Amino acid sequence: MNIFTEFLTNYGETILSALVTAITGYVVLFIRRIFGELLNNETVSNVVKTCVRAVEQIYKDIHGEEKLAKCLENVSQILNEKGITVSESQLRLLIEAAVEEMNAAITGKTDTNIKN
Repeated sequence: MNIFTEFLTNYGETILSALVTAITGYVVLFIRRIFGELLNNETVSNVVKTCVRAVEQIYKDIHGEEKLAKCLENVSQILNEKGITVSESQLRLLIEAAVEEMNAAITGKTDTNIKN
């Protein structure tokens, strides 16, 4: 028992400091991951909305799938530059939702089937 007490007396503070540092590091990484995901989601949403408006403005002579392809291309490029990975199917859904939102804002109509 004397050796254990002597060990804790000599190294206890160092061990406690290392444990606190490790736990703090883990908590910081966890918080960073959670907030990083939230920030990425907001960034993706903003990029999609911006690209939808830009494509509507720039490519007035194309419609439908061609316009969607241009928007997908631009959104993918911007997100890749930011290091954010999103699947094409997710991007398609986000783009369609942004287009619907933009059209509703233009016409002043909202979809009564959507419930909050």
